[in-house]
Amino acid sequence: MIHIAQAIVVEGKYDKIKLSSILDAVILVTNGFRIFRDPEKMALIQYYARTTGVIVLTDSDRAGFQIRNYLKGAVRDGKLYHVYIPDIYGKEHRKEKPSAEGKLGVEGIRKDVLLEAFAKAGVLTDEVPEKIDPITRYDLYELGLSGSADSKARRKALQKRLGLPDLLSAASLLEVLNTMMTRQELQQLLADET
Repeated sequence: MIHIAQAIVVEGKYDKIKLSSILDAVILVTNGFRIFRDPEKMALIQYYARTTGVIVLTDSDRAGFQIRNYLKGAVRDGKLYHVYIPDIYGKEHRKEKPSAEGKLGVEGIRKDVLLEAFAKAGVLTDEVPEKIDPITRYDLYELGLSGSADSKARRKALQKRLGLPDLLSAASLLEVLNTMMTRQELQQLLADET
């Protein structure tokens, strides 16, 4: 079992059960959209953000991104880390049919894929190293990932190549890239494509 120092926020109890079998960590459940009306749970998440830091791990569907964005806006003090699972289509074993978008949620993702997502986010150690020379919005512009006619398509291709969900905005992609690689590694990755 792998120890994670930060608290982890997931959407549902089955996500918590899945992670509890893999990770030794405090795992908080939002109960889906109920987090929007649960000031006690929000206060607890804010407390962990200020003390240990909080890792947000939601499904890669629209609902998951709504919850993730809500938490991003609600947690003003402390550290918030984002772990993204890739878009994998299928159906969870306990469900009769796939979700509305047809994507697997956290509970349906294989252990190795989950651990890889945590590794990409840089949170498999007790400390998350700070980037000395982070990737900036200007870098995304210079690399053609924002501000041009085909930048959205280029971002989507990069996200697919890195195994990231399709629904990431340019700002969210910037956050994720900064947990995964340096500016030079991103430049090299994009240069290798051409």
